[in-house]
Amino acid sequence: MGDIQKIFEHNKIWADKIKQDDPNYFIELSKKQTPEYLWIGCSDSRVASNQVSGLRPGELFVHRNIANVIVPTDLNCLSVVQFAVEVLKIKHIIVCGHYGCGGIKAALELKEHGLIDNWLSHIRTVHRTHREELNGIKGQDNRVNRLCELNVIEQVANVCNTSIVQRAWNNGNELSVHGWIYNMTDGNLKDLGVSVNSLEQVCETFRFGSMLR
Repeated sequence: MGDIQKIFEHNKIWADKIKQDDPNYFIELSKKQTPEYLWIGCSDSRVASNQVSGLRPGELFVHRNIANVIVPTDLNCLSVVQFAVEVLKIKHIIVCGHYGCGGIKAALELKEHGLIDNWLSHIRTVHRTHREELNGIKGQDNRVNRLCELNVIEQVANVCNTSIVQRAWNNGNELSVHGWIYNMTDGNLKDLGVSVNSLEQVCETFRFGSMLR
């Protein structure tokens, strides 16, 4: 019980310090949330979205899963995206992976991991698409890190391919989707240069077009 109790002790210290600095902080925070950003990241405990981004509570809406994957049949993730886009009216969706991702490493291993293998199959599809490039990279760590980048790029496309995001663009909403990656060895974020902010940048095969107006 001691290990659990320390969380409550840390919580009280944290809350008391904030109230000491700003007595109305929690009162104002509880009234509404108006974030401009949706962060879709990995569940890795070392990648804390608010700390990494430097944003305060209320400024970042967050969804996390193993290896920051966006799947068209994942109603959990899609519900988060829809709420963020249509209710919160966020302006930026950030897909953020990280180097050395355990999910990416597991997807490259030729062994059974259990239930998670079904989830990792989405990453293996990315690997298959870029097999030639990845096989040409020397060193397993370098291959893993490049696949971490390629996975983020693929997931940015998957976000843009959703009817939710395309409807927002068709309705004239200001919305951009970005692909970033985090380096745990130095704490820095890297922009992978795959920002998308209009339907015209989406592959024609995946455009829903006027059906979503």
